[in-house]
Amino acid sequence: MVVPYKHEPFTDFLVEENKHAFEAGLKVVHSYLNHDYDLVIGGERVATKDKIISINPANKEEIIGSVSKATREHAEKAMQIADETFKSWRKSKPEMRADILFRAAAIVRRRKHEFSALLVKEAGKPWNEADADTAEAIDFMEYYGRQMLSLKDGIPVESRQIEYNRFNYIPLGVGIVISPWNFAFAIMAGMTSAAFVSGNTVLLKPASTTPVVAAKFIEVLEEAGLPPGVVNYVPGSGAEVGDYLVDHHRTRFISFTGSREVGVRIYERAAKVHEGQIWLKRVIAEMGGKDTIVVDSSADLELAAQSIVASAFGFSGQKCSACSRAVILEDVYDRVLTRVVEITKNLTVGNTKESTIYMGPVIDQAAYEKILSYIEIGKVEGRLVAGGNGDNSQGFFIEPTIFADVSENARIMKEEIFGPVVAFCKARDFDHAIDIANNTEFGLTGAVLTNNRSHIEKAREDFHVGNLYFNRGCTGAIVGYQPFGGFNMSGTDSKAGGPDYLLLHMQAKTTSEML
Repeated sequence: MVVPYKHEPFTDFLVEENKHAFEAGLKVVHSYLNHDYDLVIGGERVATKDKIISINPANKEEIIGSVSKATREHAEKAMQIADETFKSWRKSKPEMRADILFRAAAIVRRRKHEFSALLVKEAGKPWNEADADTAEAIDFMEYYGRQMLSLKDGIPVESRQIEYNRFNYIPLGVGIVISPWNFAFAIMAGMTSAAFVSGNTVLLKPASTTPVVAAKFIEVLEEAGLPPGVVNYVPGSGAEVGDYLVDHHRTRFISFTGSREVGVRIYERAAKVHEGQIWLKRVIAEMGGKDTIVVDSSADLELAAQSIVASAFGFSGQKCSACSRAVILEDVYDRVLTRVVEITKNLTVGNTKESTIYMGPVIDQAAYEKILSYIEIGKVEGRLVAGGNGDNSQGFFIEPTIFADVSENARIMKEEIFGPVVAFCKARDFDHAIDIANNTEFGLTGAVLTNNRSHIEKAREDFHVGNLYFNRGCTGAIVGYQPFGGFNMSGTDSKAGGPDYLLLHMQAKTTSEML
């Protein structure tokens, strides 16, 4: 029997001992800032002249590391090695693959504050957000290891006296993992772990803004005993390396988390059958959201306000699950808006190396410019009641920003901004509120704050999102507790941290023996 797993606890930084431990983690990370990181292909380190320079988005002068940049030639070599390694890895014992994950999780758990501190530096995460990111990475490894043990013997099917039938899952082949920067450790580790524990080999192409934490994860996997060639580290540009690997005739599946635009492009390219390709490529995609919190007149309004602020401005709104739309019934609209503005104006913004900072930078100059452009749009479409300013003199900082009285069809109500901006929209009644919530091409997360049971049941049926929460914020899914993935242009509803996620990385095989 597989022992159930309870998720990795979050760290309480009000406890002085924990605060000191995290500060020690920051010192460890500081000791290896500006180091070089090579490609890892078949267990061999490969240095290139062309580098990806990872910088601290809170301090543009601080270099986190220089990472070798893969070319198509490197990608081809990694593909050949992964393809060859798959021949033996696919026959490895599931128990052994799971044990590697359990060992890797234990290594990360011992170095938890170091990894979280690295996320503070490389991704600009506040302490609590970084801690949650690392905890989730541990959870993914533990959970997927246990899921593999549950699936290793297949699922019982019926047999007859004249035959014995079996239904088992076998791995797919070589997978391309294209991971995001916003959960630079958790999602990257989860996508990679799910792929290789299922018996596949992997080419890992992490986000170019956060490649160092991925390099550190490769070191953890090596220490945990992962054989060479199973996971190959090939950071590089999407146009050169990403497209090449997506198109490659030996690519069996692509696991992607990122923007709608890139996800759609990958889906289109993966659909084409290339010369020498004998399968239809599988795409596992999570592509973002335009997420709504609905508040009705029966709700706990203080809870509603706190939930909106936490969901909109946690990690500077750079979560695909972030609340970017607050739809409030008109009879409580003013009270909720006033309280959200009060809370928001007391939030601290700055360099997240300090534990007291609530909100750090956005990830880079491109994000900074995009978000500010949407703020200008918001000034036309709504009433600016908080924030609205940016400062990129040292890092990429934008104030938590609130627009009130926004039309349900406004651009800032429908387009993904991916920054600390939330639009308030007034609803006539609950039916109208649900209509507004569904008025988007996305369908990832949503939340409803209410004490009205009929409203809960209506939302359960009609609020069309993959993850719907009642009387809490719309961010913060826990592995194994709230399997995560969305509808429509939010992706393929591939429920990460859920009981069927590993099945996306395998194929079912029926064998029948006549007796």
